[in-house]
Amino acid sequence: MGDTDTRSPARPRRPRKSRPQPETLVAYYRQMLLIRRFEERAARAYTEAKIGGYCHLNLGEEATVTGLMAALESRDYLFTNYREHGYALARGIESRRVMAELYGRSTGVSKGWGGSMHLFDTESRLLGGYGIVGGQLPLATGAALAISYRGGDEVVMCQMGDGTTNIGAFHESLNMAALWELPIVYVVVNNGLGMGTTVAHSSAEPELYRRAAAYRMEGARVDGSDVAAVRDAAHAAIDRARSQSKPFLLETVSPRLKGHSVVDPARYRSAEEKDALKAAEPLARLALELEEAGALSAEDRDKLDAEVKAEVEDAAAFADGSPHPDVSTLFDYTYATPVPGESRRLPADPLF
Repeated sequence: MGDTDTRSPARPRRPRKSRPQPETLVAYYRQMLLIRRFEERAARAYTEAKIGGYCHLNLGEEATVTGLMAALESRDYLFTNYREHGYALARGIESRRVMAELYGRSTGVSKGWGGSMHLFDTESRLLGGYGIVGGQLPLATGAALAISYRGGDEVVMCQMGDGTTNIGAFHESLNMAALWELPIVYVVVNNGLGMGTTVAHSSAEPELYRRAAAYRMEGARVDGSDVAAVRDAAHAAIDRARSQSKPFLLETVSPRLKGHSVVDPARYRSAEEKDALKAAEPLARLALELEEAGALSAEDRDKLDAEVKAEVEDAAAFADGSPHPDVSTLFDYTYATPVPGESRRLPADPLF
């Protein structure tokens, strides 16, 4: 593939496995719909200045998010990058708490101090969204080392974007995971673009799962717009990591529908690319499959949509009515335990 090739990644074939039962697919559809409506509402709140800082959405990646989280067990750990709202929802965190965190309110997942990019919840074992590209990889690898050291049976899943595969921490983490046989699944969500640069322009090997071979690690690529295919591929990777303590590199090809962040108009996309994105849109794809199977009528879809919209609006209202963190709590989470001589001086306070 030449350096002038700007095509999206080739979409993998669907694994030859039986499809889940219709009721399971309907549940997946509802989860995907919740993520879609939540992210649309978050985009609106950002334009209303209700959400500050940066805001990266899972629009178009709902099948990947839902499939991955369907395979991950409650005892397992999850590390993500900054595009993590959907993962928090699919991990079972209440939509009110997620939205409140985006609003920077004390009722949020991280008590309002994390915001959009830094959701963290020990109860659901979501151990952070990370704003620094690849910042989660060494930490996730360390968590897998801790599990191995203690003889546990948990698995770590570490999600990242395609651009992360070009940084040093990616290679260092995979090397150590393979060398020490750690129970971790690295997931590359390949949406075809590292911000605005195509994978073909930034990666000498654009089929990113193949990079696992450099560390004698198993890898696979899956269609990220097919929720059942993602779930099955993730199950296989997780089972291998759990039973054999072998790391795995899973690549999901999952184009995002919008720009890199809420403020990115994505003018680097051609009209043909935009049409292709609409044609591969995962929600419409699953809705059509369910309708053809007689499992979800148009009326059923409208009812589900109304329920989900009501939940999201309730979450937005809850967030908007929640208090901001008190300034006195600013230093509460600087250290895990008390530190002698720790400064808690605010900018307006006297030096002595």
